[in-house]
Amino acid sequence: MERPSRKLSYGELATAAGKLPIPDNAQLKTGGYKIVGKSTPRLDTPSKVNGSAVYGIDFRVPGMKYAALARCEVIGGKVADFDAAAAKQMPGVTFVDKISDSAIAVVADSTWNAIKARRALKVTWDEGPHKDLNSKSISDSLHNADESKAVKFFSVGDVSKADGRRIEAIYELPFMAHAPMEPGNSTAHFRGTECEIWAPTQVPQDCRDTIAPLIGLKPDQVKVNVTLIGGGFGRRLEHDYAVEAALLSKAINAPVKITWTREDDMRCSTYRPVSLHKLSATLDANGWPIAFTHRIIGPSINGQKGSQSVQGVDADFPDECSFIYPVPNVALEYVITETPVPLGWMRSVYALQMVFASESFIDELAASAGKDPLEYRLHLLTEDSDVKYFDATWHASRLRRVLQLAADKAEWKKPLPPGRHRGIACFGCFSSYAAEVVEISIEKDGPRVHRVLAAIDCGQVVNPNILDQQIHSAVIYGLTNALRAQITIENGRVMQSNFNDYEPIRMSEAPIIEAHFVSSTEPPSGAGEPPVPPLAPALCSAIYAATKKRIRALPIQT
Repeated sequence: MERPSRKLSYGELATAAGKLPIPDNAQLKTGGYKIVGKSTPRLDTPSKVNGSAVYGIDFRVPGMKYAALARCEVIGGKVADFDAAAAKQMPGVTFVDKISDSAIAVVADSTWNAIKARRALKVTWDEGPHKDLNSKSISDSLHNADESKAVKFFSVGDVSKADGRRIEAIYELPFMAHAPMEPGNSTAHFRGTECEIWAPTQVPQDCRDTIAPLIGLKPDQVKVNVTLIGGGFGRRLEHDYAVEAALLSKAINAPVKITWTREDDMRCSTYRPVSLHKLSATLDANGWPIAFTHRIIGPSINGQKGSQSVQGVDADFPDECSFIYPVPNVALEYVITETPVPLGWMRSVYALQMVFASESFIDELAASAGKDPLEYRLHLLTEDSDVKYFDATWHASRLRRVLQLAADKAEWKKPLPPGRHRGIACFGCFSSYAAEVVEISIEKDGPRVHRVLAAIDCGQVVNPNILDQQIHSAVIYGLTNALRAQITIENGRVMQSNFNDYEPIRMSEAPIIEAHFVSSTEPPSGAGEPPVPPLAPALCSAIYAATKKRIRALPIQT
């Protein structure tokens, strides 16, 4: 608030405002805004351009030490024994010791000296029970899962009573790494009765609450400062690097920065889960589905972390595993499996897996009926129905609207030049609706994506400029995941190490991206995650249009 003679900050008003009673059914205006709905520049752009922006990896405090940690590359492995004599003789080294069952810390006067001294460590690892784990055995465990334990978490009608032509398909997805540009890092200063953390974290409160008991403090004795984040994608929901920094600062009684190498970040991380999807549909005489079943088989992120399930499924399913098409008989089922591979939330989480399978299968149903994939979906969404799903209500009309918007912007009915092909997909998650059209050609080394038309209905848009950036980012992220992103396991170890063998999309490969949104007065909803999932099935739909070959396992370039 600002007047010529008086100026108050938001913080100065917040305490008093918090004491006011919450009004019942407060009516907000739906138009006449001065700022809402208008594109405005980002406030952080100048600092990122001129290099003054401070990310976690940039942060410094006076007297700070630098650390690198040696960790067992075998999943679940621990330190059996180590010889630090050579490492302690390296330039700048001030401390070498084990700080947990699975990690040895090397502290020096620079990050590079700490990394070089880490290489001089002689460590004997207890590789534990998972030293023979490999990708094939993990895949086999999905295919051989006990499906009698399937939990039906969404049901309409009775799929077993539907009579007609039956179609089935199986889809499989790999582990994936977040692979942010900024590797894990954190700075900590333990001062006896308090500890201060500087970290690129997405959840500072959780970070504080996790660290406090591990260093013998109460949560209100730990302060977490959030730096800029060089890519989160869900990886910064974990606190491992901040925990390491806090433990080490307490051990050496000095401020310390821990920096993971790219290889640390790739091989000692958490990963998007593997999953297997078994789909079946019963079609009537005209090729329309009268029954649809989607059985998801895979490990639970929340289950591995000890969180309670919701109606027998992972607690994230209500936001991410919807089915909006008003088919008369539907069954969504989940078979939970176990894995020792550390799991984590990735941008769009389970929707990233669910949509590849369900929308690719819808495409298969359209092809089997000899119908255009857009027209097939529009027909299914003709009925203006509401779908009750857990505590949410999904609207077929909103999904149809965003699907039609993407198709119109792509000029779907207009023939493409020779050699060009396109595909389409849509979905609803995080209370938003998204659709994408992908235009490709087939080159010697695989599909080349030329153009992506993305549309979203995420309720009322405050700053279209930011939404446009989110959609562009989502498309590039989804394209990397679809084309070549996968984590493989051999002898209990992650085989990928850096961007040479976990290769993101390069600027020269980036397609033209057009972002569009539905003008709406509905409450704002998810924007950064919903545009990710439709990319893979839309791309595979385009590949089928070009080659008549179905892609039922990702990544495509394997």
